[in-house]
Amino acid sequence: MTHILTSLDGTPASRFAFGTMQFGGRADTAASQDMFDASLAAGITHFDTAHVYTDGASETMLGQMIKPHRARLIIATKAAYAGGASAQNILDSADTSRKRMDIDVIDALYLHRFDPDIDMHQSFEALAKLRDQGIIRYVGISNFAAWQAVKALCIAATFDLKISLIQPMYNLVKRQAEVEILPMASDMGMLCAPYSPLGGGLLTGKYAAGGNGRLTEDARYAARYDFDFMRRAAEQLPQIAAELGTHPATLAVAWAGAHATRPTPIISARSAAQLAPSLAAIDYEMSPAVYARLAALVPAPPPSTDRTEEQ
Repeated sequence: MTHILTSLDGTPASRFAFGTMQFGGRADTAASQDMFDASLAAGITHFDTAHVYTDGASETMLGQMIKPHRARLIIATKAAYAGGASAQNILDSADTSRKRMDIDVIDALYLHRFDPDIDMHQSFEALAKLRDQGIIRYVGISNFAAWQAVKALCIAATFDLKISLIQPMYNLVKRQAEVEILPMASDMGMLCAPYSPLGGGLLTGKYAAGGNGRLTEDARYAARYDFDFMRRAAEQLPQIAAELGTHPATLAVAWAGAHATRPTPIISARSAAQLAPSLAAIDYEMSPAVYARLAALVPAPPPSTDRTEEQ
C-alpha cells in the first residue's frame, strides 16, 4: 500500500505535484507567483524543488510564497546532486535549503541521485540524524534504478528509516519506469512522484509546430528525446487531443498519472498560461480505451524477464 504523505496540519498530498525548477530561471518572480497561485487554486498541496535548482533561487522564491499556507503544504526538496551523497554534503545542503526557504521543517528530503562513490550507510545515517532532529519528516530518492532503490530501502531500515518517495523520469515516450520502478514502489509502499510528464515539452506538440523550449535550448534534453518514435508520437498526440476536444498536454499528464500504480506526476511550466493544460489533467477522466490508444503510440518497454512464456 502506498504511503500517504500529509502536511504539518494533516492535509494529504494532492493527486499531482507542482515542480518549481523554473522559478528564478525561465520563470521570473511574477510568472512564478502566478503559477504557484494557480496550483493552489487547483488543489495542489505538494510542491517540489531542489537545492541545485536555479542556484538557490527556486527554493528562496518558493519559501516566500508558501508563508501564508505553510502548515497545509508538503514541501519537498532534494539534496546532494552536486558534491555527492556524503553525510556532510547532505547535512550542509539540507541546512542551506531550510535557510533559503525560511522553514523549520523540510517535509520531504530526497537524495537527488544515486552516488556510486559513497557508501549509502553514510547517506542514510545523515538522513536519520536529520529525522531525529526534527529537520525532515519524510525521505525520498530520485533518479535511482529499482535495484538501487531496494538496496537503499534495506540500508535505510538499519537506521529505522523509511523511504517514502521515489522520483523517476516517466512519460508517454519514456516508459522504462513501468518495468520495475512503478511496481516496486507500489509494492514497497513508496509514493512515486515522476518528473517530466510532458517530456521536456515534446508532448505539448509545440516543437512539431516550430516552437522553442528545453529540447531546443538544453543539449541534455535534446539528446534525451532524439528518437524518431518519440517525434512520431508527438506529432500524433495533438491530433488525438483535437479529436477528443482537449489539449495534448492535458492528455500527456493525465496518461502519466493513470498508470495502475497511481503515480503523482510533477507538473511544471514557465507561465500560468503554459501550466493551465497540465492543471486541467487533474480533473480529466481518462478512459481505459484512451489510455491504451495513447500507450500504443510508442513501443512498450521490454519486460524484466526473458521468460516470454510467463508474460
